[in-house]
Amino acid sequence: MNELRGILFKVISVSIFVAMATCIKAASANVPPGETVFFRSFFAIPVILVWLWWRHELTSGLATKNPLGHLWRGLVGTSAMGLGFTALGLLPLPEVTAIGYAAPVLTVIFAAMFLGEKIRAFRLSAVALGLVGVIVILSPRLSVASAETANQLETIGAIIMLMGAVMMALAQVFVRKLVGTESTAAIVFYFSIAATALSFITLPFGWVVPNLTDTGLLILAGILGGIGQIFLTQSYRHADTSVVAPFEYTSILLAVIVGYSFFGEIPTSTTIAGVALVIIAGLIIIYRERQLGLERQKQRKAMTP
Repeated sequence: MNELRGILFKVISVSIFVAMATCIKAASANVPPGETVFFRSFFAIPVILVWLWWRHELTSGLATKNPLGHLWRGLVGTSAMGLGFTALGLLPLPEVTAIGYAAPVLTVIFAAMFLGEKIRAFRLSAVALGLVGVIVILSPRLSVASAETANQLETIGAIIMLMGAVMMALAQVFVRKLVGTESTAAIVFYFSIAATALSFITLPFGWVVPNLTDTGLLILAGILGGIGQIFLTQSYRHADTSVVAPFEYTSILLAVIVGYSFFGEIPTSTTIAGVALVIIAGLIIIYRERQLGLERQKQRKAMTP
């Protein structure tokens, strides 16, 4: 494994996903979230197909043994995407990014509930810390009734993004089940197909003909999404998850820079404090996952004759 290359690919993927979110946020004032999901998903498909063709995996990479699993992952993942895109239109980019950090913490809970994974005191304390961090981030948004209309919309956006984080965590649980029988390429490709198809459900809710600028931004978002997914996949080919996962948190720095430069958004001290708690919790969980992985490797070696 080339861990340095894995880290580099992870940082590139994170940067591309922040650029994708920037394009979506810029177009969100004029284009409804369901239509945005269509552009993001549909225009990622050619990128994924070209990548598979280049790797000579166009046939083998798309083989599936669990089509129903892809359907469920598509339903949950598309819901997460739609909720996230809705939040981008209502909240500052750094805050959307920060609330999204709740997903890895929630994944631990859902993995215990649905996959039977054990949560011992060490990880449970990290989960609790992460949830405290999420509450800190959300705390300024919890007084809906007395707030002005603009603040009420931001409060709704925060709740929507938290629901999106829940769906993201559930999607990760489905992915964990799929990786047992499915290739990464199949998981990515069939999710894009499912999200494209499911986006049409929102047609009655007011799709529009976007102007030239918004069309360009949304097509670019789809292309960037496909490219970002490829770099993300490649990062895990070159390094263990526990090595590259912490670099996901570089997205908050990029989101702050982009939010300030393009949208005039400045994160509050409360958001920064909450983000710090969630990041610490996430790093603790990643560290524990690494330790458990090393223990499992030792047990397998001990059992090998």
